[in-house]
Amino acid sequence: MGSADSKLNFRKAVIQLTTKTQPVEATDDAFWDQFWADTATSVQDVFALVPAAEIRAVREESPSNLATLCYKAVEKLVQGAESGCHSEKEKQIVLNCSRLLTRVLPYIFEDPDWRGFFWSTVPGAGRGEGEDDDENARPLAESLLLAIADLLFCPDFTVQSHRRSTVDLAEDMHSLDSCEYIWEAGVGFAHSPQPNYVHDMNRTELLKLLLTCFSEAMYLPPAPDSGSTNPWVQFFCSTENRHALPLFTSLLNTVCAYDPVGYGIPYNHLLFSDYREPLVEEAAQVLIVTLDHDSASSASPTVDGTTTGTAMDDVDPPGPENLFVNYLSRIHREEDFQFILKGIARLLSNPLLQTYLPNSTKKIQFHQELLVLFWKLCDFNKKFLFFVLKSSDVLDILVPILYFLNDARADQSRVGLMHIGVFILLLLSGERNFGVRLNKPYSVRVPMDIPVFTGTHADLLIVVFHKIITSGHQRLQPLFDCLLTIVVNVSPYLKSLSMVAANKLLHLLEAFSTTWFLFSAAQNHHLVFFLLEVFNNIIQYQFDGNSNLVYAIIRKRSVFHQLANLPTDPPAIHKALQRRRKAPEPLSRTSSQEGASMEGSRPAAPAEPGTLKTSLVATPGIDKLTEKSQVSEDGTLRSLEPAPPQSSADGSPAEEEPSQTWREQRRLSSASASGQWSPTSEWVLSWKAKLPLQTIMRLLQVLVPQVEKICIDKGLTDESEILRFLQHGTLVGLLPVPHPILIRKYQANAGTAMWFRTYMWGVIYLRNVDPPVWYDTDVKLFEIQRV
Repeated sequence: MGSADSKLNFRKAVIQLTTKTQPVEATDDAFWDQFWADTATSVQDVFALVPAAEIRAVREESPSNLATLCYKAVEKLVQGAESGCHSEKEKQIVLNCSRLLTRVLPYIFEDPDWRGFFWSTVPGAGRGEGEDDDENARPLAESLLLAIADLLFCPDFTVQSHRRSTVDLAEDMHSLDSCEYIWEAGVGFAHSPQPNYVHDMNRTELLKLLLTCFSEAMYLPPAPDSGSTNPWVQFFCSTENRHALPLFTSLLNTVCAYDPVGYGIPYNHLLFSDYREPLVEEAAQVLIVTLDHDSASSASPTVDGTTTGTAMDDVDPPGPENLFVNYLSRIHREEDFQFILKGIARLLSNPLLQTYLPNSTKKIQFHQELLVLFWKLCDFNKKFLFFVLKSSDVLDILVPILYFLNDARADQSRVGLMHIGVFILLLLSGERNFGVRLNKPYSVRVPMDIPVFTGTHADLLIVVFHKIITSGHQRLQPLFDCLLTIVVNVSPYLKSLSMVAANKLLHLLEAFSTTWFLFSAAQNHHLVFFLLEVFNNIIQYQFDGNSNLVYAIIRKRSVFHQLANLPTDPPAIHKALQRRRKAPEPLSRTSSQEGASMEGSRPAAPAEPGTLKTSLVATPGIDKLTEKSQVSEDGTLRSLEPAPPQSSADGSPAEEEPSQTWREQRRLSSASASGQWSPTSEWVLSWKAKLPLQTIMRLLQVLVPQVEKICIDKGLTDESEILRFLQHGTLVGLLPVPHPILIRKYQANAGTAMWFRTYMWGVIYLRNVDPPVWYDTDVKLFEIQRV
């Protein structure tokens, strides 16, 4: 039958379904088979031939028919899984039912009255025998999920058959050991099967259905407790699914082994349609959804050095019930970590591969899913995190993240990407090794819209962060705390900043310490505290190599004097705020000498008008997001959190912290009737006294006269002579006793868990446009907005 005929017949069946007012019996196979038996419709056809309005009409007007349609489609998938889909006809039926369910499920989820439907058993439907077998009948959702799992390891349909000849009997689906049929070599599996594009396409369709099952989460509003587990994911990732391990491994290996460049031949992707990429995207999306698990609430497996003979580490405690999270947290072999890290780094770097032949390499689009996956790996598997930081390979993750952050800084539709990039860097910056790795010289010249500089990866990070803060859009302001916390965390380890980076840090201090900025919001002064902490760390712990920064501090010494003499009387505060009304944007680019941008770079562009984006829940403040720890002499961390705040004997600000004073600020600053916050003298005094300026003031006191003397003696305006002097200068014995290093480590919490859930589903919603699985359905987890 031609495809036009089959489309027509399928459309006739849909029309019959929507116009029938009477329930159709489940046993009426002649009617139900029209939907899947004689048709060959693509998933795009199904979406076109089953309009949203008609699905909703059936749901409202003849609910029993919609229920039977779902039940019968699931029954067909279960039969296919039982039989092993040997004939072409059976394979076609399974694909048709899979497409139909992908189309219908979102409309079941959007109606609260239907939400329990898949979790109920269908009494005697279509069985015709007695009602006895209803007692142990599975809920429809469970039957569907188990059938999908079986079908994903179905020989000659989704995996290569291992039969020697056609004479052998077909593999029995029940005795089949799916661990021998893992889709790709990598973690825990050495054999790489022959690529087969038909199998890839079939897997992609079934994974799309699986993702649609999981997407019930999109139809529930964001809950503050976020403890709500997704029942679909919970069941699929439980011991009930006998394919959990091979499927987890197949998904992970398929993603990490993918090389979009096509064996290194330029333009290869234009000659051959790549059937792998849609599969890899779908696998990445399914993987991150199955790993949506609140790590704050679960016991994560201990990190000890034991290794066993398996790819998964057999550590106690057994870890979370969710087997995918469990397996992920127990990967422990070096070669497995290497495979995963190399794979993710290769894919993240793909958009950066600017070759001399435009379009010569295929650009992947799923970098946001990869970042979520990388986050989950680091969050759930501490051994992986330590492995990443053990070598300079971490820089292969850092550079693409900085590239994405810089590229997306002006684009309102990519706020989520900015957040996840910053969260990952915050997580990494809590480990000493990250700061140490940043000292590696930066030589790869990825074309980026930033000033040209010669220096290290630390310089790159600071220059990009400066660019985000000074020329990003307004909605990035909540991230400033995070960006500066990252710089504080790495600062004690930075051996030598370039002049460009040193000037950028001082430009930020200048911008953040203007009176109107300090007085215009309750938390703005935190940014100054963070920057002073950066300078103090570098002066106390890395003075020797940092003559550029010391020179920049001396040149801009007036900024520190202004801070020390910050006015606190009401008229001055009032005047500063008046000035604000006339002032331009908070951080103008004028006072920062911008060099020419790198060759071949394009300026960061705002979103095209009308671009769709999904809303995100607010992220917790930096005090909730991180936990303060002190670095001891031997490099170990001691948490400072639970202890009550105490002032140290000598009144030094080591333990002082902006977030401690929040409650105090609320008390000291008056909130006027309109709810507008307004600063008071007491409030300014409360934090001005705690500005950690001692070290810098001492440095200026010692060095400024010496530098001025050189200038007078030699009539110098030449920087190099002064820098030479500063390089050989020393402040040993002249500075206050070094303060202990404070690190603010990311800590998992319900707020970020909820943020990740909304972000991840928002990405999945927007990226699935062909077919548009969730478009125009009533999602509740986020709002769809136009830029």
